[in-house]
Amino acid sequence: MSKSATALNSVIHLQPQIMPLPADLPDFEQTIIQHKARIRRNRVRIFQINIGKKCDLACHHCHVEAGPKNPDNMVGDTVDRVIELLTNAPDMEILDITGGAPELNPHFRRLATAARNAGKIVYDRCNLTVLFQPEQEDTPEFLAANGITIIASLPCYTEDNVEEQRGRGVFDKSIKGLQRLNALGYGKAGSGLELNLVYNPVGAHLPPSQAQLEADYRAYLDKHFSIVFNSLFTITNMPIKRYRHYLEREGMLENYMLLLVENFNAAAAAGVMCADTLSVGWDGKLYDCDFNQMLDIPINGNPTTLWDIQSLNDIPTGIAFDNHCYGCTAGAGSSCSGALL
Repeated sequence: MSKSATALNSVIHLQPQIMPLPADLPDFEQTIIQHKARIRRNRVRIFQINIGKKCDLACHHCHVEAGPKNPDNMVGDTVDRVIELLTNAPDMEILDITGGAPELNPHFRRLATAARNAGKIVYDRCNLTVLFQPEQEDTPEFLAANGITIIASLPCYTEDNVEEQRGRGVFDKSIKGLQRLNALGYGKAGSGLELNLVYNPVGAHLPPSQAQLEADYRAYLDKHFSIVFNSLFTITNMPIKRYRHYLEREGMLENYMLLLVENFNAAAAAGVMCADTLSVGWDGKLYDCDFNQMLDIPINGNPTTLWDIQSLNDIPTGIAFDNHCYGCTAGAGSSCSGALL
C-alpha cells in the first residue's frame, strides 16, 4: 500500500483485489484515496447473522445464492455462541437475522427470543412467501408476540416485475403475506409492530429516489390491496454471485460496473454499513458485511470466528474492501437499511 493510502485510511485494511474490474475502470482502493473518503469501524451496533442459505425461493438478484437445495444452515452450537456474545454486549442494539429464509432454520425462534429477552431489537428479513411453507403457519403470530421487526422483500409493487425477479406465483403470496401481517397490527400506527419493505432494481440500474418510491409503493399498495407499512428501503443490487452471473450472461457487467464507478459518492461512502455492523456466517465466521461474507473475504482480511473473540469489543477496526463496494457507495448509497443519503 502506498504512503498516501496509509495516511488516508490509517485504520483500514485494504483487501487485495479478488474481483477484477472489467476494462480499465479504477479499483475501489484508488477511488477512495482519490476522493479522500474516510471509512472506519466504530462500535458494533448491529450484529447481522446469516442463519442459513436454505430458502423456498431462488431469486435472480440473490447475492447469497440461496435456494431450496442449499444445505448451509447454522447449527445449535453456533447459535449458542451468538446468544452468549450478544447477551454480554450492552452496546449492541440490533440483531439482524438474515438468510436464505431465516425462519427455515430450526433455531431461528430460539435465537430471536433470546435476543429479545436480552433487550435487543430483532430484525427478521422475511421473503413473505416462507409464511406459507409447511410448519410456518404460526410464524406471523410468533413474530408479533415477540415484537420482532419485519424487513420484507418486495422488489416492486407490480406483479410482472416481482415475478420476473423472483418467480411465478410469488407476487400473490407476497401480497397475502403482507395482508396477514397487517391483520396482526404490523405496519399500523401505534401497534409497535414495524413492517418495512425492500426494493431491489429489476434491471441493471441504480434505485430511484427512496422517498419518492416509498410514496409510490404506499399509494399503490393501499389503493389496490389495503396494505400499509412503515418504511421502504431501496437497496442496490451487488455485482456478485447470482446477480453477477446474470450481468455476465446478458453482457451488461462492464456497463453496470461503469455505472457504479461513475456514481461513486464520497458522502455515501462515509456512512456505509460496515462502520457499525458485524456480519456472521452460518458457520460462525466473521465478516465486515454480508457481501464480503458471500465472497469469503474475512473480517479485516484475517480469518476469524465467533470462538476467536471474547466479546464484540475484540473486533478489529480495519475493514476489508473490494470492488463490489462500489455498490454501497454509488448515488444515494446503499445499506441493509436502505439509502444512506
